[in-house]
Amino acid sequence: MLASATLCAAPADGGTAVDPGWILKGIARPVPASTPFVEVRGSKLLKAPLRLTGQYLRPDADTLVREVRAPYAETTTLHAGEATIARAGQAPRKFALSRVPELAGFQSNFAALLDGDRASLEQHYTLAAEGTRQRWTLTMAPKDAAQATRVQAIALYGRGSELRCIETRAVGNAPPQRTLLAGAAVDAANIADAAALVGLCHGDTAR
Repeated sequence: MLASATLCAAPADGGTAVDPGWILKGIARPVPASTPFVEVRGSKLLKAPLRLTGQYLRPDADTLVREVRAPYAETTTLHAGEATIARAGQAPRKFALSRVPELAGFQSNFAALLDGDRASLEQHYTLAAEGTRQRWTLTMAPKDAAQATRVQAIALYGRGSELRCIETRAVGNAPPQRTLLAGAAVDAANIADAAALVGLCHGDTAR
């Protein structure tokens, strides 16, 4: 799920309440599209959250590319029902997306978001929006019973037509996984404190 790094500002009437349709229309982006990302993965086994930086690319409507640049270099390409993972000095690994439903679902959800396809998203999620056009949250609760045993909800945070953060909330005590995008990823470049990154994701940190 990505948005262009350069995005339009919110309308002047930023105090207006939002609904899912307004948000999805605003964050929709035609291909090709790209954005930087900072992904923060928490784990009880780690002293500090794992932090990945890189770039998402959508060169065409059927392809999603995730380029990790630090702390290692890796490119994952999802296309034509297949995932290809490439690392320098190693032969690319390929496997069918049918073996990893989570990746297949991520690609289809990403496409629906970038296409502003509310009907497609509502086949799989219950959507709820809150906030204003200056600062909003779109929460997606899975309808599929199997997915709902793993994922409580996926929350999108943004400002105007900029999708700035995706927070995946797991069922149980597992810490949320957060991916800062676009302007928020740029703002996160010099932030190391975990609490500050959470605030940036949620829009609590003014930048």
